[in-house]
Amino acid sequence: MTPENEAAARYFSAIAAALGGLEVFMRDDRSPLYRHGIVAKVVAEYIARLDKSFSCWRNRLGFTETFRISRAESGFPVFQNLLELENDRLQADARLANLPLADELREEMADFILRHKEFPEALQKSMAERLYLEDVKSETTFGPFTLAQTVKVSVNPKTLRPYYLVHWACFDGSANLPLVYMVTVEDSSDDMIRQLVDSSGKLNERVDIPLPVDGLLNPELAHRFDDFTEKNSAYTLSPATIAVNLDKDFEPLHPKQLRRVVLGPFYSAGITDNNSTVSEVLAKVRKPENAWLLTWTIQEVFSKAEKPGRKGLFSSEKTTQEFFINTDDLEAARQGVSSYENHALIPHEAYQALYAAGEAQKIFSGYKVHILSKGQVISDV
Repeated sequence: MTPENEAAARYFSAIAAALGGLEVFMRDDRSPLYRHGIVAKVVAEYIARLDKSFSCWRNRLGFTETFRISRAESGFPVFQNLLELENDRLQADARLANLPLADELREEMADFILRHKEFPEALQKSMAERLYLEDVKSETTFGPFTLAQTVKVSVNPKTLRPYYLVHWACFDGSANLPLVYMVTVEDSSDDMIRQLVDSSGKLNERVDIPLPVDGLLNPELAHRFDDFTEKNSAYTLSPATIAVNLDKDFEPLHPKQLRRVVLGPFYSAGITDNNSTVSEVLAKVRKPENAWLLTWTIQEVFSKAEKPGRKGLFSSEKTTQEFFINTDDLEAARQGVSSYENHALIPHEAYQALYAAGEAQKIFSGYKVHILSKGQVISDV
């Protein structure tokens, strides 16, 4: 195995362990994040997509050598890898038609070994490509952009408007970071109020809503909402900016809360160099599969008040939200959020190494630390 292949194997093993641990954490009802309920469930689904993408990329290395990560910054793959994965998914059927079937390839490989007494590298690459394309075609991966889904519908008893919890995701091409978005938005459209709110001010039980629903639940706004989310999901935009833009661009929609989960950076010994102190200590961890650290941030902005709209003969103003930015916290003000949480997930062996080196307190200052040990996640350490 070449040094490059060894490094790739270490990286894929580390990221698989990190994402597996993070998914355990998100789905564990004892974890501190579980109080967010559906938020953790939604994020866990995107983590599973991301894990499948890495599985596909790992298989892709069986027949190609092109795979780059953002070593000095996010520790995640560069955006080009996602574009290639998506392109391969679209072309999978055509490329599979030009490859022998798996059973045929196995027979050819066995025959080649018997006749030539050496390993059939060309046939092995064809087999790897077939297995990869079959995987890409069938699996739900984390794409450059994932369209919105409505996963919850209810009624605000104060405003008597229906409200939706909608989520979507993107992989930011500049920061090379996976981003997951969730917004709670009220809808004052007359048609939607008429359909969804009964005479007692509750959700109309006679309306069958087969959740999750692809896109925004309001069909008249769904396409515009998809366009909006695709244009307003960049990491450089603060959550407050995205919420204000949503409030401004849609007359009947009233965003009450917007969350963004930023996955990363990811640190892996001998692979990433995005933090020299972390890299030096992780390099001393005995087992390479435990020499990693994954961080993520949950950002939130919420409406503290609603300014009523005004309709006049010559001019009118739409109802607008007043979003709360915590200016008492300089970091919250910088991020453009009401609140934020920094989290870190690390294997027990790696945490012990950082602690023994006297670096744990400095590195994890401002973070909620979660330790992965024997398939369980221990928080509040």
